Amino acid sequence: MLYYIFRFLEQFNIPGSHMWSYISFRSLLALILSLVISAWFGEYFIKYMRRKKIYETERDPSIDPFGVEKKGVPTMGGIIIIVSILIPVILLGRMRNVYLILMIVTTLWLGFLGFLDDYIKIFKQNKDGLKGKYKIVGQVSIGFIVGLTLYLSPDVVMRENVSISQQSQEIVVHKSEAEKSLKTTIPFIKNHNLDYSKVMSFCGNYKTAAGWILFVIMTIIVVTAVSNGANLNDGMDGMCAGNSAIIGVALGILAYVSSHIVYSAYFDIMYIPDSQELVVFLCAFIGAMIGFLWYNAFPAQIFMGDTGSLTIGGIIGVAAIIIHKELLLPILCGIFFVESLSVIIQTQYFKWMKRKGQRVRVFRATPIHDTFRRLDSQLDNTSRYILKGWPHRPFHESKITIRFWITTIILAALAIITLKMR
Repeated sequence: MLYYIFRFLEQFNIPGSHMWSYISFRSLLALILSLVISAWFGEYFIKYMRRKKIYETERDPSIDPFGVEKKGVPTMGGIIIIVSILIPVILLGRMRNVYLILMIVTTLWLGFLGFLDDYIKIFKQNKDGLKGKYKIVGQVSIGFIVGLTLYLSPDVVMRENVSISQQSQEIVVHKSEAEKSLKTTIPFIKNHNLDYSKVMSFCGNYKTAAGWILFVIMTIIVVTAVSNGANLNDGMDGMCAGNSAIIGVALGILAYVSSHIVYSAYFDIMYIPDSQELVVFLCAFIGAMIGFLWYNAFPAQIFMGDTGSLTIGGIIGVAAIIIHKELLLPILCGIFFVESLSVIIQTQYFKWMKRKGQRVRVFRATPIHDTFRRLDSQLDNTSRYILKGWPHRPFHESKITIRFWITTIILAALAIITLKMR
């Protein structure tokens, strides 16, 4: 909104109005504004939730060797995050930008899905919340909408990077015309992009159409997987918010580079016109995460609930898809990936061994972060644990959280380094 107002005032030579044309100015302003809103609105929201006695389901202190009891802590803090993102984006973004619209729709869609889950848990007294099949349907639906929009919208184009020889040197330039593309960046490999249509080359003359179908399927998988991974990571104070803020910084850098024709040529990646508005959104996302940590860091005054975690994962997944960096997510979101993988391994291995008449588990507890705070004496005596003695001692959740943050910083740095390594 403010972008259009000040761009209009620029023709009257109003001092400072030209600043609104700079993406760096609007992005940093969005970060600051979202952080302030998150910190300010969070205080009033927490007080309101306490007055209404809308609390998270009490967590059993017996599972924590340090006896940390979490009782009377409000939930649905994801509302703070969503409000803190959307207000700066609406004020500072170019609302006619297709990428910005997709991010806003994703935020509202998954925020509503998570809200339904939290509502059922709290007001219907159902600890299971929204049935898993309905969650999956909601995640698959938004993935399908995003993928289909990126396919159908004429504004979604890119200029592919090509290498040419000039004066005995190889330099990278971009094609003169923007076009629809099914290519995405492969990390660590120079001058190689994955083309979904080539993957479907066995379809002959229909390989392009089949490539777009594969792209939409890939979008659905990415959005669903990252959304669920963030949801599983939300098990300790500040864990998901901190990791997501770090991932947001890395995505913001990748989005800025992808939207800048000079930097994208330097790093030999695809140039995506108009994707700079994604930087504004991601800066608002980062600010909201940091502001939320003001209240969510140990000991938490509020939990984000599924309202926040499902939204956060969806935002990360869609942002990566837009800038053609979805294949970087296993590195960038390595913590989310390991959390999800630990749950899959634990449940599937237990079911497999149970069919053989044995109760065997791999980890002490899942998601994997719970393994680090569980004592062997707290385990189910009717089951055998493959990794019973690992780790050899429990850690306080604040230490686990910080170490997971450090791991995410390393993974984020590695994801960015892959650009230069190419």
